[in-house]
Amino acid sequence: MEKDTEKRFNENQVEGRNAVLEVFKSGRDIEKIIVAKGNTEGTIRPIMSMAAEKGVVLQQVERRRLDEMSQTKNHQGVIAIVSSHSYVDVEDILERARQKGKDPFIIILDEITDPHNLGAILRTADAAGADGVIISKRRSVGLTATVAKTSAGAIEYVPVAKVTNIAKTIDDLKKEGLWIACTDMDGKSYFESDLKGPIALVIGSEGDGVGRLVKEKCDFTVSIPMYGEISSLNASVAAALFMYEVVRQRGNS
Repeated sequence: MEKDTEKRFNENQVEGRNAVLEVFKSGRDIEKIIVAKGNTEGTIRPIMSMAAEKGVVLQQVERRRLDEMSQTKNHQGVIAIVSSHSYVDVEDILERARQKGKDPFIIILDEITDPHNLGAILRTADAAGADGVIISKRRSVGLTATVAKTSAGAIEYVPVAKVTNIAKTIDDLKKEGLWIACTDMDGKSYFESDLKGPIALVIGSEGDGVGRLVKEKCDFTVSIPMYGEISSLNASVAAALFMYEVVRQRGNS
């Protein structure tokens, strides 16, 4: 299971009430706020209010958990996990495609929690010429230092949008003319599917795949032919195969 922090120093972790308040004031993207249970006195209350106002994930844990996470040993009951890079809006990703003069090619990630998977997917998305990646605010890893490192620099070139509701975002993309392909082991082989034109590929987590509500919003499902005894692939490997099938069908034009 993915851990919230790593044992080595985490430069994306901000500790202490005043420091966290300043992060909010700076406008920097925040992945989540972690506070000690039952601690709502003083400046903790406005921090919680700002988190709710800005749609930042708020997690309440036992104080000993904060003690374990703390790098300064002076967390004052609150720790913020900030992003290594800034996020964009979905419209920015669509505009990027328009500027290229090509049909949009977008990757949507449904509850990918492993930072190594996200980093590898960003690396392949850059190589395959995808216009951007969309992730959800909850139950998904964000743009952490580990993601940045695993992406081998691709995080600098692939725009990432973070949205509250993946299903609603799919509806919005459909209005923009995109076809939404759900990647699922029960889908039609991607060799037999039409992945040309404006398209968004939805990639689910290794454990649960694409969620039911998100799957219902998709236009069709596609799968990777599997000929061995293992029935699934690592999420980043599967994403790479799907992305390059899109490239192949487009003729790399």
